[in-house]
Amino acid sequence: MDTHVKVVGWLWILNGVVSILMVVFGLIIANLNIPGAQDALLVTSGVLCCFVPGIAADFAAGLGLLQYKSWARILAIIMGIINLLFFPIGTAVGIYTLIIMFNEEAKALFNGEGTPAEVEEVS
Repeated sequence: MDTHVKVVGWLWILNGVVSILMVVFGLIIANLNIPGAQDALLVTSGVLCCFVPGIAADFAAGLGLLQYKSWARILAIIMGIINLLFFPIGTAVGIYTLIIMFNEEAKALFNGEGTPAEVEEVS
């Protein structure tokens, strides 16, 4: 289970990186000298305002999961539920996150009922 928790953590970090790249790409496109680019810049700025909290949450969830923080499990569950709406990749990440975070062995890892190695040995 330790490996699955780490995979979920890295998936959330990767999700944050991809989101940053999407925002940067959008800003580059919006700043090209194309007719209507100013309108695109306005829309992109609005989208950026929506992305920033999500990007921060992605990184927080990922880093927290890698350190087995109990708050990170809750955040990952919330983010997993939200990601179910973003078909197909977000849905897949959301389902995988929820399956792992609701697993009893994973709950034990985050409740401090032993180190990752000890929980693996018991099961």
